[in-house]
Amino acid sequence: MSLTVAPPYPYHGPEELENLILGALRKVVDPEVALNIVDVGLVYGVFVSAERLHAQITMTSVACPVTDVILEDVCTALESVVPESLAIDVELVWEPPWSPGRMSDKAKAFMGW
Repeated sequence: MSLTVAPPYPYHGPEELENLILGALRKVVDPEVALNIVDVGLVYGVFVSAERLHAQITMTSVACPVTDVILEDVCTALESVVPESLAIDVELVWEPPWSPGRMSDKAKAFMGW
């Protein structure tokens, strides 16, 4: 029996994929802050239907120089845990704007906040 941990972002989809997706996203690191994108608060939502996984991701700023790297890493991480039949769509969103309040307590402690 596996323990389900609710992700800190909206998730809609099959329960059996929820922890797999959360674990995959926790492996994606924002190289500028050396923390995973879940703890930084960059994941705004994950929505899974029978045909597709749609992830909404933001960056800490519009000028983030590693946006392409993070988005590619998100796709790779998700591809490693979901069925091949699911199309993966990663959407870069800017609303609402990211703020440090989105960070986990662990991330805030790491940053010294």
